[in-house]
Amino acid sequence: MGTGALMSLGVRAMAASYAQLQTTSNNITNVNTKGYSRQEVQLATAGGQHTGAGFFGRGVDVTSVTRAHDEFLTREASLSSSLAAADSARSEQLLRLEKVFGTGESGLGYATHQVFNAFADVSNKPQDLSSRQVVLSRAGELAARFTTAGQQIDDLQAGVTVDLQASVSQVNDLTRQIAELNQKISNVRGTGQPPNDLLDQRDTAIQNLSELVQVSTIGADDGSVSVFMGAGQALVLGNRTTDLVSMRDPYDNSRVVLGIVTEGANTALPPSLLAGGSIAGLVRFQSSDITDARNLLGQMALAVGLQINEQQSLGLDLNGQTGAAMFRFGSASGLPVLAALGSSANGGAAAISVTLQSPATLSAAGVSSVQATDYRITADGLGGFELARLRGGEIDPDFAAQSVANGDLVDGFAISISGAAGAGDTFLLRPAAAAARDMRLDLSNPKLIAAASPLSSTLGTTNAGTGAVTAIAVDGTAVRTNPNLPVTLQFQTTATPGQYTYTWTNGAGASAPAAWVPGQPIDYPGTTASNGFSVQITGVPVAADSSVSPAVASDTFVFGANAYPNADNTNANALLALRDNPLVGAIWSGGTLQPGASVTDAFAGIVASIGVRVQSAKSAAALSAGVAAEAELARSAKSGVNLDEEAARLIQYQQTYQAAAKMLQVAQSVFDTLLQTAGR
Repeated sequence: MGTGALMSLGVRAMAASYAQLQTTSNNITNVNTKGYSRQEVQLATAGGQHTGAGFFGRGVDVTSVTRAHDEFLTREASLSSSLAAADSARSEQLLRLEKVFGTGESGLGYATHQVFNAFADVSNKPQDLSSRQVVLSRAGELAARFTTAGQQIDDLQAGVTVDLQASVSQVNDLTRQIAELNQKISNVRGTGQPPNDLLDQRDTAIQNLSELVQVSTIGADDGSVSVFMGAGQALVLGNRTTDLVSMRDPYDNSRVVLGIVTEGANTALPPSLLAGGSIAGLVRFQSSDITDARNLLGQMALAVGLQINEQQSLGLDLNGQTGAAMFRFGSASGLPVLAALGSSANGGAAAISVTLQSPATLSAAGVSSVQATDYRITADGLGGFELARLRGGEIDPDFAAQSVANGDLVDGFAISISGAAGAGDTFLLRPAAAAARDMRLDLSNPKLIAAASPLSSTLGTTNAGTGAVTAIAVDGTAVRTNPNLPVTLQFQTTATPGQYTYTWTNGAGASAPAAWVPGQPIDYPGTTASNGFSVQITGVPVAADSSVSPAVASDTFVFGANAYPNADNTNANALLALRDNPLVGAIWSGGTLQPGASVTDAFAGIVASIGVRVQSAKSAAALSAGVAAEAELARSAKSGVNLDEEAARLIQYQQTYQAAAKMLQVAQSVFDTLLQTAGR
C-alpha cells in the first residue's frame, strides 16, 4: 500500500470539507431568503480496501446535498396560513363596514330620532311654517344619511369585486408557476439528486397559493405534485393547470362568483369548495356580511319612510288636502315596485316583480312587514313557484319554503308574476336591499305636512268625568265622507262595579253595547274599508246609570269631520308617537303579531350585530394568526437557517479542511522521502 492511498484519503477529505464549507456558506448567504430551506451535505464512507492485513478505509464520498424539510410541518404551516388569511381578509372588510354605521350624532339612529322630535314643535304650533320647515330639513338629512350609507356599502362591494378579480389572477399565475416548476423538477429527476432550489421555489409558490385558496397536494413518482382546491377541484396536474375565473353573479353584475375555465363554458364553483384563503374570506364577507348589512339598513329605511308616509296620508295639510308622501324610494313616488332578478341561466319568459305594501295593508291581511333577508323563487315549469328565504346566499334551513302565486302577500310585499317560466328557473328577490340607497325626500313645501286629523272631537258641555280623547286613528282620509258622521260615544255602567260598556250613536240609532277595556282603543266601524276610525280615551268618564234615582246621564264624546284643520295637531301627535312605536320587523306568527323594534332599538340592533361580527372576526383572525405563526415557527425550526449553528459548522469544516490539507502535506512528505531513498 503506497502513498497514493494516503493521497487519495486526503483529496477525498478535502473535497468533502470543501463541499461542506460551500454549502454552509450558501446557507449563511440565504439566511434572509424567503422559502429557503437549510441545506446539508450528505457524506458516506467510500468503503474498505481488502488487504491481507484486513480492510483499510478509502475515505469519504459526497453522496448528495439535501435540504432540511419536513412534509408534515410544511403542510401544517400552509393550512394554518390559509385559515389565517381567510380570517384576516374578512376582519379587514368588517372593520370598513363598521364605519358605515356611525354612532352618536353622526349615526342614523340620532338622525331618525331628530325627525320625529321635530314633529313636537309642529304639534305645539301647527300653523308655524318655520317648525314645519325644520321637519323637512331633518327629513332631508335623514334621507341623505341613508343614501350615503347605502352607497358606502355598494362601494365596499365594488372593492371586494376588484380584490376577488385580482386574487383570481394571482392564483392563476401561481398555478402556472407550480406547473413550470413541476416540469423542471421532473426533467432533473433522472440525475438522482434533489433539485433543492427548485423544490424550495415550488414550496414557496404553494405557500403563497394557500394564502389565497386553501389547497392540498399529492406527490407523484416523477417528483411533481398535484394541487387541489377544497374537496378535490384540481388546479395543477403535473405540468397542466386549470385556471380559475371571476364570473359575474347570475343575478347581480356587481358581485363576483368563482368558476373554472372549461372547454365548453366556464363553470361556477360552489362556495363550499372555499375552505380557507383570503378569497374565502372575501366571498364570505360578500355573501353574508354585506348582504345582511344592506338588508338591515334597507329594512330600517323602509320602516321609517313607509310608516311616516302612511301617517301623512291619514292627515290633512294646511291646504285641507290629504297629506302627501314625505319620502320616496327610487325615481317614482308611491309604494316601491321592484323587479326580481332572474338568473342568467333561465330558459323561460317569466317576469316577476314585487310591490312593497303599506303597514295598514299588511296589518289588515295579517302579513309580516319587510324582513332583512333576500328570497329565491324557483319555478317548477308547471305554473307553480316556490319561495325560500336566503342566508349567506344559500337557502335558509330555519324557514320552510312556501308555494306562492301571482298576487300573494309575503313579508311586506305583493308578488306579481307574468309570462311562462321554465322548470328550474330561479329569481332573486331583494325587497330591502336598495331601499337605503334609493331613499329621497319627496316633500318640499312645509304647508304639505299633514298635522291635522280628518276628524275632530267635541266633549259634551255637561261632562262631569275625567275622560278625555287623547288620540284619533283613522283608517283613511275617506273617513270625512262617512255618511254616519257625526257620531257620539257614550258609556254605561254594568252589574260589575268599575266595568263599563260603550255604544256609538248616530242618526240611525245606537250600536249594541261593547265592553270597554281602559287603555285599549275603541273602534268605530266604517261603511267602507277606509272610512272607519278608532279613539283612545283616558281618565274615567261618567257612565249612564239608570239603576239610581235620579238616573245618571253619560258623558258624551262627539266625533265629526274636522272643520278647522289648520289649528289641529292630532296627526302631528301621531307622527311624533311613531318615534317609540315598534315599526321595524314586525312578524305575524300563528295568527298573532309579534311586534318589531322601535327605530332607536332597531338601529342599536344593527350596530350591535355588526359590532359582534367585527369582534368575532378580530378574535378569529388573532387566534388563527397565532396558530399560523406557531406552525411557521415549527417549520422554520426544521428548515430555517440558524446563524449561530452555521458559524459553528463553518469553524468545524474549516478545521477538517485544514486537517485534510495536513494529510496531503504528510503524503507529499512521505512520497518525497521515498524518492530520496530510492535515488541512493
